[in-house]
Amino acid sequence: MSASKKTRREFLQQSLLAGAGITISAMGMPASSYARIMGANDRVNVGLVGFSDRARQALLPSFFNNNKELNFDLIAVSDIWNRRREEGKAFLQEKTGHNVQACMNNDELYNIKGLDAVFIASADFQHAYHTIEAVKNNCDVYSEKPFAETMEEARNALKAVKDSKRIMQVGTQRRSGASYHSAANFIKEGKFGPITMVEMTWNVNQPGRWRRPDLVKSIRESDTDWKRFLAGRPQDSWDPRKYLEFRLFWPYSSGIFGQWMTHQIDTVHWFSGLKHPRSAVANGGIYMWKDGRKNPDTLTAVFDYGPENDPSDGFQVMYSSRFHNSAGGTKEIYYSNGGTIDMSTNKISATGGLTEREAQEMGMHANLLPDLILSNAEKVTTSANTGGDALTNAHVRNWMSCVRERKQPNAPIEAAYSHSIALIMGNAAYRTGMKATFDEATQEVMVGGKVFRM
Repeated sequence: MSASKKTRREFLQQSLLAGAGITISAMGMPASSYARIMGANDRVNVGLVGFSDRARQALLPSFFNNNKELNFDLIAVSDIWNRRREEGKAFLQEKTGHNVQACMNNDELYNIKGLDAVFIASADFQHAYHTIEAVKNNCDVYSEKPFAETMEEARNALKAVKDSKRIMQVGTQRRSGASYHSAANFIKEGKFGPITMVEMTWNVNQPGRWRRPDLVKSIRESDTDWKRFLAGRPQDSWDPRKYLEFRLFWPYSSGIFGQWMTHQIDTVHWFSGLKHPRSAVANGGIYMWKDGRKNPDTLTAVFDYGPENDPSDGFQVMYSSRFHNSAGGTKEIYYSNGGTIDMSTNKISATGGLTEREAQEMGMHANLLPDLILSNAEKVTTSANTGGDALTNAHVRNWMSCVRERKQPNAPIEAAYSHSIALIMGNAAYRTGMKATFDEATQEVMVGGKVFRM
């Protein structure tokens, strides 16, 4: 850290201590409130790692919805592909009204004096790698999910973030949704009763999802830096499909598990307070889209959750997803003996619960749930381009506020680590055909008595 950056960081922290007693809401506050905090006029300078579709269509619109009020600026973009680098520079200069530095790689990015934070919107398998780079260069981080696709990367990133004490948010934006907070509180207050099962689906009919045929035809190896792209993956020859359609190819992505399941499985960890599954089994395949992809277009996984030392206590999570028929859409349904919490309709109800009469016949007490609508429901979308939707906007704002306040955001590194374990367990089960478990002592995913490797 440069002397100037260190002084600035210390000043922010000291200023916030000086403002003790003033509470700022992570979900929003009037700009005038910041004037009461010393140092609030000190601008936070942000860089972007990867000018991806997600960055352009969702993260940046959310950032620019809030940056003026919270006094943030975007000053640089780093992308190893010359086309995206120049597009990013032009896009950001139009949005900011000032010069934005275009960096050929992250070495250049972190040489910029006064850089405070970064958005990481690179390829799936690079998120943990790039997070480690960022925190080691004294920057706060907003990283897209999935966070890590191997346990080694997950452990290294967890340690790096915790050692650095930087503010890190992972992009599981349900954690900033008001309806999700209402459901989490309802469960944690004991009103729902013990969770007995969770059903999750994510179905689309999108033949072109994760495909980039026109870009694949246009890119050349000389346009980018293939060795940097690999970011710790095994040596491989140049392949424009792996570069641009990485979500279809392991070990560059686990596909459905990393892209979609992480969102929903993260709510299981949040609502239950459990850090990871006890076991996972999975099945699926490429049943429809025979286009050279290696990751499945249809997938079902079943997870067992509960205390590690008490196999008699717990619940099951069933996750299924397909690319070729959208019937059923996206669902997240929590079950207890008293009823259901349906996050797809944002309703709590006694549906399926044990009635008073049935309970009396069994000599039990019924715990039928009331009919409730969860507050301020935000619509979850399954389209590739979500735009600056309400959940992403709230999540980005929460991170920005927490960078200001130097406090833990809604989805900190621990949440990122937990969803990484679940997706790696699911991926291990699918790829080996065996039950996957987690070794708490070694923090490794195990299949057939061996550590799961790429």
